[in-house]
Amino acid sequence: MIGEHHTSKQFDAELEAVRTRVLQMGGMVEQQIVRAVDALSSGEMSVIDEVIADDHRVNALEVQLDEDCSHIIARRQPAASDLRLLIAVIKTITDLERIGDEAEKIARMAKLIYAAERMHMPRMEMRNMAGLALAMLRKALDAFARLDVKAALEVVRQDEAVDAEFRAVLRQLITFMMEDPRTISRCLEVLFIAKAIERIGDHSKNMAEYVIYMVQGRDVRHLRDDEIAETLNQ
Repeated sequence: MIGEHHTSKQFDAELEAVRTRVLQMGGMVEQQIVRAVDALSSGEMSVIDEVIADDHRVNALEVQLDEDCSHIIARRQPAASDLRLLIAVIKTITDLERIGDEAEKIARMAKLIYAAERMHMPRMEMRNMAGLALAMLRKALDAFARLDVKAALEVVRQDEAVDAEFRAVLRQLITFMMEDPRTISRCLEVLFIAKAIERIGDHSKNMAEYVIYMVQGRDVRHLRDDEIAETLNQ
């Protein structure tokens, strides 16, 4: 019995270590986005290059965490809630890695824009949209840390605001391109940036849905916001 208790404590420690490293990965990805968006405004090439170069660190962490979860599942054969936690972690780190890819995309587009000396650059402000997506990511990570279903549901609802911002940016860019064809090349680069930010919102929403699955055992993917709320009675 003592041996079983010891094994159980070891297992709990392994799960907690995995959760902690997911949050560390989330912090790295969050910083990538902040620096990429800042570099978009400042044109600081050293920061842009750092964001691009740092992507491999996020990729390596995803691979390591994936292996750790697979080993825990194979060795421990966890039951219900612990298995849901590990499955949610595996899915979450995939989305975090993809958010890192989107941050790298923003940095690469910023590099192209500044290499062209911002010629024929449309007057666009992306900080509000980026701020909304970043807030979603932070809240999704917080919901994961606290196993907070209510906060996770708020993230799911916030995705519509990011989508609305993206549609507004798209309409503006179309107007710019129609009025001055010389802006087409820059507008397309800005469009790639806007799409990357919109995807960060999508991945953050996915992460929030995994929190709901982890806590309540309900798969709420592909449901509308109101359907999720009704399912959870929130």
